[in-house]
Amino acid sequence: MSGPRKTAIVTGASQGIGAGVVKGFVERGFNVVANSRKMTQSTEVAASDRVALVDGHIADPATAATIVETALARFQSIDVLVNNAGIFFSKPFTDYSAEDIKSHVSTNVEGFLYVTQLAIKQMLTQTSGGSIVTITAALARNPILGVPAAVPMITKGGLETVTQHLAMEYAKQGIRVNAVAPGVVETPLHRETPRDVMESLSPMGRPSTVQEIVDAVMYLTDAATVTGHILYVDGGAHFGRW
Repeated sequence: MSGPRKTAIVTGASQGIGAGVVKGFVERGFNVVANSRKMTQSTEVAASDRVALVDGHIADPATAATIVETALARFQSIDVLVNNAGIFFSKPFTDYSAEDIKSHVSTNVEGFLYVTQLAIKQMLTQTSGGSIVTITAALARNPILGVPAAVPMITKGGLETVTQHLAMEYAKQGIRVNAVAPGVVETPLHRETPRDVMESLSPMGRPSTVQEIVDAVMYLTDAATVTGHILYVDGGAHFGRW
């Protein structure tokens, strides 16, 4: 990288997509603040002079504050935020309990809100723009028969909407807000999912890899005039039936 080293915050960073995104930024010369509930126990991401680890539930405003404080104390700026933390489990709509609903809203919505508010405040102070990328889900746009996911998709669909609203709100300040919407991805979340089931969820007949999601995040981080965009990485699942 030329010029001052930039800093990225990545939530849900202890494994899978989040860990891959952390590695992607490090390879590109960024400093990174990585967060998850048990970030310091991660076997995929280690602390270093360029990687700071922050434990804590991202739905807690105090965790968001600690992440931002760590970024500024260690690296003096916040240039990129990747909202990757999220939960998902599928069951019939009438079977979701009040606790299930609270869990989805807490992690997927509040976990986006608090850290994004603080990151945008800092980006406005820096007056040099910035990039926010949120991991949503192709399933929010394209329901699949046999995958009952109405409650988690309330939250993921909301993240698509807020992405576009924030993109418009902060376009003049050079803060770009985009989302990546994966379909089925080979991550620890699907370690128990049969391969044929995963293949059946994509028109292309194969799940995406973590690296393919990372590549999409890196593209949106670099794409200087792309904002308010939902980038689907799902083998075509969002636009049809198969």
